[in-house]
Amino acid sequence: MGLNKCFLFILLLAGSTTGQERVRTIHVFVALCDNEHQGIVPVPQKLGNGEDPANNLYWGAMYGTKTFLTKSKDWTLVATRKNPGDTVLERVIFRHKTTRAYLVADAYRGARIKDTVQDFLDAAAGNHPKIVEFQKESLGIHGSADLVVYVGHNGLMDFTIEPRTSDKDAKPRDAMVLACKSRPYFEPHLSQLKCRPVLLTTGFMAPEAYTLEAAVAGRLAGESADKIVERAARAYDKYQKCGLKAARRLFYSGQ
Repeated sequence: MGLNKCFLFILLLAGSTTGQERVRTIHVFVALCDNEHQGIVPVPQKLGNGEDPANNLYWGAMYGTKTFLTKSKDWTLVATRKNPGDTVLERVIFRHKTTRAYLVADAYRGARIKDTVQDFLDAAAGNHPKIVEFQKESLGIHGSADLVVYVGHNGLMDFTIEPRTSDKDAKPRDAMVLACKSRPYFEPHLSQLKCRPVLLTTGFMAPEAYTLEAAVAGRLAGESADKIVERAARAYDKYQKCGLKAARRLFYSGQ
């Protein structure tokens, strides 16, 4: 092969590599609804069993993370793993249909909500980076995720936790917290960790997956904080029928 042809081949090869979209990962920490171990208004027993992901309000029910995203037009369920850890009963992996993005969601035992909150905040700090191998992709979770999300009851209303600190060389991640009044309870922790809150809440709310789906869609589209808040508000109003003005007041971005 002549020098010019060889050089052209190298340029074409480099272009095909650098032009490939980077894999992005969203890691969602779901504290399963639990009538017995959480300070919540009790829900029907079947929905509030924190040891039963399949029927849980925040996981297997109609608007739970697993069920709702499985039916989403934007996501495809590609993997399910039972009991990936002592505190996690099930892990699911979704692949986005039009971008090179994955969403990894973990269903934490309802009784281990404090561990869920602590793991989420550690991930927001960029601590404990981990990789999940799926087919030929390496998916960053915990402190390696591009975005970390907490879903469930606001456990910080019931207990306090020691302030988290960032490990050496850790890089804070962007974060969302879909729980009642997450701004006053979670923002101080996130601010201390220099983590950017993409979406928080100002009042009581149902942390169901239509809000998660809408907010993540805006994030993947590279939208501004205001547009992500608007997406979340419109989705919430669509399902809760609370009025768009009220829904807009419910969501806040610290970016």
